[in-house]
Amino acid sequence: MKFPYGISDFKKVNTQGYYYCDRTDKISLLEKSDSQLFIRPRRFGKSLVLSMLENYYDVAKKDEFEAIFGGLKIGKNPTDLRNSYFILKLDFSCVDPTGSAEDVKKALFNHINGCIEEFYAFYKYKGYELPQIKVNFDDALYSLKSLVSAVRMTPYPIYLLIDEYDNFANTVMMGVQSAGKRYEALVHDEGPLRTFFKAVKSLTSGSMFDRVFITGVSPVVMSDITSGYNIAKNIYFEPKFNNLCGFRENEVRKVIEQIFVECNFGTEKTDEALNLMKTYYDGYLFAFGTDEYIYNPTLCLYFFEQFQEMCGYPREMLDDNLATDESKLEYIAQIPRGRDLLMSLMENKQQVVASRISKRFGIREMLTDKSKDNTFLVSFLYYFGVLTIAGETEELQVILKVPNLVMKSLYVERIQKMLLPEPEDRDDGREAAKLVYQKGEMAPLCRFMEERYLKVFHNRDYRWANELTLKTAFLTLLYNDIIYIMDSETEIDRRYADLTMIIRPDKRYGKIFDVLIEFKFVKLKDAGMSADQAKQLSENELCLIPEIVKQIKDGEKQVKDYGKKLDQKYGNLRLQKFVVVALGFERVCFRKIN
Repeated sequence: MKFPYGISDFKKVNTQGYYYCDRTDKISLLEKSDSQLFIRPRRFGKSLVLSMLENYYDVAKKDEFEAIFGGLKIGKNPTDLRNSYFILKLDFSCVDPTGSAEDVKKALFNHINGCIEEFYAFYKYKGYELPQIKVNFDDALYSLKSLVSAVRMTPYPIYLLIDEYDNFANTVMMGVQSAGKRYEALVHDEGPLRTFFKAVKSLTSGSMFDRVFITGVSPVVMSDITSGYNIAKNIYFEPKFNNLCGFRENEVRKVIEQIFVECNFGTEKTDEALNLMKTYYDGYLFAFGTDEYIYNPTLCLYFFEQFQEMCGYPREMLDDNLATDESKLEYIAQIPRGRDLLMSLMENKQQVVASRISKRFGIREMLTDKSKDNTFLVSFLYYFGVLTIAGETEELQVILKVPNLVMKSLYVERIQKMLLPEPEDRDDGREAAKLVYQKGEMAPLCRFMEERYLKVFHNRDYRWANELTLKTAFLTLLYNDIIYIMDSETEIDRRYADLTMIIRPDKRYGKIFDVLIEFKFVKLKDAGMSADQAKQLSENELCLIPEIVKQIKDGEKQVKDYGKKLDQKYGNLRLQKFVVVALGFERVCFRKIN
């Protein structure tokens, strides 16, 4: 079995023996509207969908239909429109969005003109009689009209495919005002991007651009050019297209089972491998009206390829080349309410509630403080795959959650940088955290918290001053998804353990410990003392404060109970159990439970 990791050429995938999850049955559903906008996060297989449409509808590939689609669902029941279009494909990710507005316009026009030249050369080579297309490199809209004039002389209309239409918005995600001005110059009334889509709209009404399919990551650009192109049907929330990109769980299981056969493994560990992939890659839901969560396809292909090659799990579950652009989280972290949102995700079982997901928001909303309300923030994170749909509240508000451990690792790292901006502090904190799972020593990490980390919280007016605050601080330093399956608020017998670190099944050969921590928080007023008094206490005196003794006793009972349940669930754990108690934002003490 070959895996098309990094390959988005549909013809190559289906004629050269690569693995493919058949989604061609969606083609007949897509035919029900002429102009569509389909949005999914980065690296989610959108380009392969575009290539599928290109190969299915291209008139020049009529003789290859059986070779490409014969063994697929659509090949057994093709639609009347198969192989009946000229294909014009544009990929705006190829357009450099940096430089001045004039530079971007030139890059855009060069790309469009280059694609038109390629269009003409390809169809002439395939034997289709086309009048000469006049390309004007100073005016790509003129070139488009020349293309249409030439195609009018043939029996075939054009299917326009645009990949990553919103690439131009990428440089403004950080809220850089100069970038915003360049972007505005592209989408204002006479800007080249708006005028391009106006031209496309005009040509669709003339039936020469008979069909249009556009992919992107967010609705930002489409919102800004609505008056220029208001005919695209938004299909990204439709249940029937929830799995147009992405793998179903049964599909992932079948591949794992086949790799186990190739590696001469028994089938007893199939569930182990599936659960590992589910923890890291599953959890995406893009539409209401369906309950089928799907796996990130690119990350699955990365895992499959590594697993097959080594007959073992990848050392790192996230390929660095596939990480979601961290600048999106950095952009959110720069917004005061955004910082609160990221912190609250750490506390509330990685969930957040919003009144709705915005279907459209423009660049002005991204660059002005007034617009950055909760709905905007969660919508932004939804489109970039950091959050996904988790259901509805009883009041019919939208619940969104962090989909999996891969996404959680990205925002944990962002919070760590937000709270500990100095690299030296982060390094020292991580070194102290290592001693917890390497040596079973908690004291150095508690000292680091007292001396350097809790001061960050002390200086910020966080309204959630409790054990969740403490858990967040510890989690940002202890987090290690290369070695551990990390879980805060682990459900155990319908109750929740604060933090569990269970060694990945393929890492159990190492000399490290599983970790279970229960966090408690005692307010200074409940202990009957001031911050200055708390600072003067010795470690022994600190741990003898009656309210702290009570919290440690309660926590000890909990971790013993949770520990038994974890041993029953996993077996063979080398579990280090701790109760950690903070006294305000001043002091931290702990007890190691045998």
